[in-house]
Amino acid sequence: MGFINKEILPAADGELLDAYSNSLSQAVDLVGPAVSRIERVGGQGGHGSGFAVSPDGLIVTNNHVVDDARIVRIKTPDGFVTEGRVLGRDPDTDIALIRANNSVGAWARLGDSKRLKRGHIAIAIGNPLGFEWTVTAGIISALGRSMRAANGRLIDDVIQTDAALNPGNSGGPLVSSNGEIVGVNTAVIQGAQSIAFAVASNTANFVISEILRFGRVRHAYIGVAADTIDLHRRVALHAGVAQTTSVRLRRLEPSSPADRGGLQEGDVILAINGMPVAGVDDLVRMMDGDRIGQETEFLVFSVQGLIEKKFVTPTDRPSL
Repeated sequence: MGFINKEILPAADGELLDAYSNSLSQAVDLVGPAVSRIERVGGQGGHGSGFAVSPDGLIVTNNHVVDDARIVRIKTPDGFVTEGRVLGRDPDTDIALIRANNSVGAWARLGDSKRLKRGHIAIAIGNPLGFEWTVTAGIISALGRSMRAANGRLIDDVIQTDAALNPGNSGGPLVSSNGEIVGVNTAVIQGAQSIAFAVASNTANFVISEILRFGRVRHAYIGVAADTIDLHRRVALHAGVAQTTSVRLRRLEPSSPADRGGLQEGDVILAINGMPVAGVDDLVRMMDGDRIGQETEFLVFSVQGLIEKKFVTPTDRPSL
C-alpha cells in the first residue's frame, strides 16, 4: 500500500501563472531582438515582419510580404534601419529569403517542428497593423494542415494556432516556450475566431537551403494534400517501420501523378524509396527537384487495410 504525504500541497495559482509568464517572457527575450519590420522598396508598398536566422543578416519572411520587390527596407527593434536584397522566394510555400546589406545584430534559431504537439504554447511576434513588435500567445491547435497559397497552390505542413495574428504579422516567427522558432506566420481567416496559420519551421528550413543552393526552390509535383497522423503500432510492426507518426492522403488531384500511380485518398504513406515518412515535412523535403521524372516507390497502408508498394513518377509543377 502506498504512502501519501499529506504535507505536499499543490502549487498556488500565482506560482503557476508566474511560471507561465516567465516561460513566455524568456522566449520573447530570446527571439524578439531578431524580429524586424520589412517594407517593400519600389513597386507596390506594403509591410510585414521577418526574422534573422544567421549572424550575417539572412532574414526569413513571407513571399507575399516582399511580393515583386527586389529591395526591402529592414527596421530592427533597436531602431537600426538598413536595406536588403531578396535572394529568392517560393510562392508554393509562401517563404522568401532576404540578405540584409548590414548585420542586423541578433538572430534566432529555427527549431524542429516535428517535435510539436497539439496544446504546446505558441508565441507570435510581429508588427500587426503598424503596432511594432507586438507579442501574442496561444497554443498549437493542429499540425500538418494544408492551405491555399496566394497563387492558388496548396501549402502543406502548416501549423494551426490560436495566437492572435493580424495583417503585418505575416513573415514573423511562431515561437515555442523554449525560445525556438517553430513556424513562419503566414495567414489568418478573416471573420474566424482564433484560427491562424504558420508554415512549419522544417519546411522553411528546406526552402532556405534550396534558395541558398539554387536561387529557387525545386518542387516535384505528385498532386496530393496530406495530414500528419499518429501511426498505429500494429501497422508499423507489420510494415517494418519504426516511426510513430506518418502521412495520410486527404485529397488527390484528378489525373495527377499520384492518381495515375494508384494512390488513393485515405492511403497512409509509410516510406518513400525506403526512407521513412513521419510527417508532411518529410513528404515536402523528399519531393524536391531531383525526383522529377524519376519513378519513385511509395510504401503505403492502403484504405483497403493492406501494406502495398505503389510507384509514382513526379512531374515538374504545372503552371497555373
